[in-house]
Amino acid sequence: MQKALLSKLNEALVSVLPVFGIVLVLSFTPLAPLTMQERIIFAICALFLVIGIGLFNLGADLAMSPIGRHVGSGLTKSGRIKTLFAACFLMGVLITVAEPDLSVLAGQISEVIRPMTLIMTVGIGVGLFLVLAVLRIVTKTDLTSMLLFFYMLLFAFSSLMIAQGGKSYLPLAFDSGGVTTGPITVPFIMALGIGIAQTMGGRNAGQNSFGLISLCSAGPILAVLILSIAASGGTIHFPLPDYSMESGLGAAFWHLLLETGWDVAKSLLLMVGFFAVLQKFILHLPGRKVRKIMVGILFAFAGLVIFLVAVTIGFMPVGYKIGTQMAQGNTMYLVGFAFIIGMVVVLAEPAVHVLNQQVEEVTNGDVKQKQMMAALSIGVGVSIGLSVIRLIFGFSLLYYLIPGYLISLGLSFFVPKVYTAIAFDSGGVASGPLTSSFILPMMIGACVAMRGADAIMDFAFGVVSMVAMTPLITIQCLGFRSVISAFMRESRSVQRILDADDGQIIYFE
Repeated sequence: MQKALLSKLNEALVSVLPVFGIVLVLSFTPLAPLTMQERIIFAICALFLVIGIGLFNLGADLAMSPIGRHVGSGLTKSGRIKTLFAACFLMGVLITVAEPDLSVLAGQISEVIRPMTLIMTVGIGVGLFLVLAVLRIVTKTDLTSMLLFFYMLLFAFSSLMIAQGGKSYLPLAFDSGGVTTGPITVPFIMALGIGIAQTMGGRNAGQNSFGLISLCSAGPILAVLILSIAASGGTIHFPLPDYSMESGLGAAFWHLLLETGWDVAKSLLLMVGFFAVLQKFILHLPGRKVRKIMVGILFAFAGLVIFLVAVTIGFMPVGYKIGTQMAQGNTMYLVGFAFIIGMVVVLAEPAVHVLNQQVEEVTNGDVKQKQMMAALSIGVGVSIGLSVIRLIFGFSLLYYLIPGYLISLGLSFFVPKVYTAIAFDSGGVASGPLTSSFILPMMIGACVAMRGADAIMDFAFGVVSMVAMTPLITIQCLGFRSVISAFMRESRSVQRILDADDGQIIYFE
């Protein structure tokens, strides 16, 4: 256990160090200077971020991934398909309702839509789409066809929403897809798919292991679009938070710690309670495995609480201040910084490491962790750079989303299916809590400096949806490269046969 923890902490240190180094260097330049107090607090929070990510990743390996696999494989082996569907729906709803980021999202539009209405609708959306994702595995339905249908449906609802005057909801709706697939949800849902696909077998078991996150990300988008059409004519008021570091220090620290701990505990307790019911009546795992899972839950709880408190106290204020200061100068510097910080911030997302590890395991090493990380880094860097350009010139988010998804869906017809499934899953994974807690405040700060607080919903929001979209293209390009490489190897082999010296051929008479 100690060796595994040290390995996870080392991985977390390598992930966080680039973000910390870039921000620290920038703080000594005229572009975005920070005070000594801010640098010290940011450094301390970066250290706790390393500890939080390390503990969480170890907890995910010990608890959340095994729970998902045991639930998926256990219910599938039992032959109780209806029970499997019911369990997936309830788990999707319960985990989503307890997801901390969703509560924050609901609070932003409370003047137009009641928070509980939004939370329950999104939860039901995730539950239904999780059932559809599992049904796809059971019936062996092509993922590309389902994604094509649902994203065309999303854009049809988007057009209807804009026609009714609700364009300010558009970035919020697409951001919700990334918000609801949080660090607790992702490892469980991914492992659930692997457990079901491997139990059912078949030659496409590895390919069918992926795709659940991509479909579950579409459910919240559709739910918010439907609600926005029902609430058309309302105005979303975004109360600008207090991004000063003092707001998270002193007595406020203990309030933040308790609030974050309760939010994380709700999500984990719902998962543990549901697992306990299945364990008693269906799974019947040995006590040794159950105890190991409980230890993992404790690690995941401690890690996620430390992570969220650290980003709230240190990373959100710094991100907001950097965005505000850089937007007041040469905006091209802000575009360049957005691209660079986007490439490294994805390294520190807790669920990204879970995804990369499971991808390498399921594909038997055909898709390496380093390849996945490189594709994700490039994609997220491009997405944040493009988001800043949209902020500068002030055009609609659809100018990015429609071509982007058409390209990604088009690529799906030319690359191996496993790359398409991995790519669409990675979009939801990459848009994790660090993106919401550092990149989004940076965009809000830049928007306040350039366009005022009234434009936040139109131009600052939407960055999470961009982070969720661009990896779809970069990872499928990785798959396209593998297709071209295989074709070139085959061509060279054929050419060597054709160019062989006939004089070296031995004829037997």
